Amino acid sequence: MSRRRGELEQDVMSALWKRTEPVTARAVLRDIGDPDLAYSTVKTVLERLTRKQVVTRVYVERTWHYTAAGTRDDYVAEMMMAALERSGDRDSALVRFARAVSPTDADVLRAALDTSPDPGGAAGDREPTGGGASS
Repeated sequence: MSRRRGELEQDVMSALWKRTEPVTARAVLRDIGDPDLAYSTVKTVLERLTRKQVVTRVYVERTWHYTAAGTRDDYVAEMMMAALERSGDRDSALVRFARAVSPTDADVLRAALDTSPDPGGAAGDREPTGGGASS
């Protein structure tokens, strides 16, 4: 059974987050532990993640060594933002997401928005949509 691209990227990133220092593609392959997974596949994924600036690399003793550019939380947040950007209707996607989260998650989101130095972020510059009350 072959892995989907997203699953393989997750496995590669998980292997990198376990390490405190940059590692080779072969070390990542060993950490994943899938005997059916080819070295060239892991190397391709690492290069693609490097181009996306999710992974950084350094050249040590004639071999590239890779490390995660940020934390797991940074990565997940970036994936969520990318999915939102791909949405045909950003506002509707946000509303659907907000309605789908658990009450506990909603409380976390509210608290984060309440303590944010820029509550709207880049989205705060957009005109509101829908039938909100006017002043």
